Amino acid sequence: MSGVRLFVDHPLGAGQPVPLDRDAAHYLFGVMRLKQGAEVLLFNGADGEWRATVAEAGKRGGTLEPQRRTRPQTMPPDLWLMFAPVKKARTDFIVEKAVEMGVRRLLPVATEFTNSERIRQDRLQAHAREAAEQCGATFVPEVADLAKLPDVLSAWPEDRRLMFCDEAQASGDGPAARPFAEAGGPGPWAVLIGPEGGFSGRERARLHAMEVAHVASLGPRILRADTAAVAAITLWQLRFGDWT
Repeated sequence: MSGVRLFVDHPLGAGQPVPLDRDAAHYLFGVMRLKQGAEVLLFNGADGEWRATVAEAGKRGGTLEPQRRTRPQTMPPDLWLMFAPVKKARTDFIVEKAVEMGVRRLLPVATEFTNSERIRQDRLQAHAREAAEQCGATFVPEVADLAKLPDVLSAWPEDRRLMFCDEAQASGDGPAARPFAEAGGPGPWAVLIGPEGGFSGRERARLHAMEVAHVASLGPRILRADTAAVAAITLWQLRFGDWT
């Protein structure tokens, strides 16, 4: 085995050829130096993981031929991560770690104190695919385009509970709210991480007023947004996820 693992946007089945576009061919044959007959692992987010051999190798294209399925398709828990984009490298870190830790969907949101007014959704989606290739996942979470937090909350699904990470809880300044520690039962959930400047008073009041919202404290120290995302997913996974 070459050790190469690749996401492909194509059905996978025994003996069903998988054509490669120019970018994939360049990666496999130009960067990784694979030759005809080499073995790779493939996944497409729906058909599990497959061992395939290189049937044709060229500079601008090629063909892979799946031989057998090595792992069944598995899905992460029904957890969304909503986060306010920060600097490029830290936003990339959030996407990467969310994929590794088991999140089904990523939703960048613009809050009142968000510094980044735009994102490259296609670049972040590609980063999510790369993270899935590296960590052995068989599913790639969707990365939604940037949306305003009030718009997302206005269309919030009634059956999806929300873990709202409120930094005011650690200092005792937050209002009384439904604590995450007392939330019961699995089911659809979302985790919301604010920007480095925190949530505004108006945003905090709206979130606390939502019946599906449960407030979590991430401890007595102020965390960077990317650190907070990892900490919050860990809390949720240990309580309701597939880590236990």
